[in-house]
Amino acid sequence: MDMAIVSEQEILQEGEAVLIKYLGVSKTARFLSAWRQGCGNYLSLKEELFKGETVDTLYKKISEFEKKKGYRR
Repeated sequence: MDMAIVSEQEILQEGEAVLIKYLGVSKTARFLSAWRQGCGNYLSLKEELFKGETVDTLYKKISEFEKKKGYRR
């Protein structure tokens, strides 16, 4: 599996663009404000969300989702 390395800044910009596209500017601003404050226990949530997953299984799921949605890589 060959993966391109992108900078953290590029990932943040892409994520922000996706949020704006689907939520609009106002909802994105509200989301980011709430998200940056943080709440809950991410480590517990992460364990629950990704239980039994590996990098390879997540990559496959993401690739299948992107193909289904028509996203280009």
